[in-house]
Amino acid sequence: MRPMTRTLPPRRLIRSGAFAALAILACPALALAQTPAAPALNTGDTAWMLISTALVLLMTPALAFFYGGLVRSKNVLNTMMMSFISLGFVGAMWAFIGYSLALSPGNSWIGGVSLAFLHGVGLDPTGAIIPLTIPHVLYMCFQATFCIITAALISGAIVERMRFVPYLVFITIWSVVVYAPVAHWVWGGGWLAQMGALDFAGGTVVHVNAGVAALVAALCVGPRRDFKKSGLLPHNVPFVLLGAGLLWFGWFGFNSGSALASNGSAALAFSTTMLAPAGTLVVWTLLDIIRSGKPTAVGAATGIVVGLVAVTPAAGFISPMNAILLGAIAAVPSYFGLIIRARTSLDDSLDVVAAHGVGGTVGALLTGVFAEKSFNGVADGLLYGNPHQFLVQVVAVLAAIVYSGVVSFILLKIIGAIMPLHASADDESEGLDTSMHGEEAYVHTGGSTMIG
Repeated sequence: MRPMTRTLPPRRLIRSGAFAALAILACPALALAQTPAAPALNTGDTAWMLISTALVLLMTPALAFFYGGLVRSKNVLNTMMMSFISLGFVGAMWAFIGYSLALSPGNSWIGGVSLAFLHGVGLDPTGAIIPLTIPHVLYMCFQATFCIITAALISGAIVERMRFVPYLVFITIWSVVVYAPVAHWVWGGGWLAQMGALDFAGGTVVHVNAGVAALVAALCVGPRRDFKKSGLLPHNVPFVLLGAGLLWFGWFGFNSGSALASNGSAALAFSTTMLAPAGTLVVWTLLDIIRSGKPTAVGAATGIVVGLVAVTPAAGFISPMNAILLGAIAAVPSYFGLIIRARTSLDDSLDVVAAHGVGGTVGALLTGVFAEKSFNGVADGLLYGNPHQFLVQVVAVLAAIVYSGVVSFILLKIIGAIMPLHASADDESEGLDTSMHGEEAYVHTGGSTMIG
């Protein structure tokens, strides 16, 4: 006899097969559910950040034109080179160690070395100090452009008399021992970030930091030998206007790009970056008219830059209308800061302290006044019922001033003990274009020179 077998009805057979298939499919699904999803690249965010990084990089050549137009013709190449050279030395140092010290896990004061020489900095949005939707390497490049221009800003205080090699040594080391720690405090999860300091795009990290270093550098290097003895007039005002215009253009990447995404925060920063300098320009022009009866082109360019500086820490935290008010307020202390400085013995050649130091300080403090949670989703300021935020901003500004001032002073003194900081009397009289670089910006012999 054949053994008896039981045959399932077709409907039950189908049902059993379906349950088996679901069980098989559920196993990998359950495994996946237990593994956190990897951050996904967003093509829109990536495209915006590629553009923003290029815009911010353009700001350093723009700064070269702005500064270059303000000096005498015999020093224009040297002045512009002081900005351009930062693209190389500071940019490379950022990749070597600066990025890791600024924006990798460490302690409350400094990052670690886990990302040194760009170890682990790849094309995926992983491994950064914050969650990203863009390639990690793009985030690194974007942050590099900030470090580059911050170091270059310092040069405005010591142009026309500081020797080029000591300057080069100073900004290269400064980018590591001053910029990187302050950036970590604010943007790398350091102690100021833990306090809740608001700095959207670099009021304390960039402008206060550079402004204080510029003041210290001007004091350590000393004044130009003909300071207050002869007219030190800008040789090319159109260069100044061109530089200011390009800076404003690049600043949209500087501030809007700091949202790190193509989103509402970027749009808010874009609008405030447009409107704050408008407010500053109006007030600056009116002050010029009231004081001298003549609005100047150099004054207009300077006012634009001051407005951009002031809105930088606040760009993604305040409303567009408050941005106009912030820019208008910022014009006053910087304008009179320029006038007061001119009456002292301080030779801050291109008024970096008044524009960036004072402008950055005012902007950082007003961020603690005008911040509005309905726009930024993070915190309110003094004007909206949160006076604590203003106090936090005060601490952040004071911390940047003290640290940058002390370390910049020590660094310059060490460099000065090894090599002279100030150009010789003959080099300064001849002009630093020829004495430091062997070149002239303008050839006055029909384009040819005699050789022999």
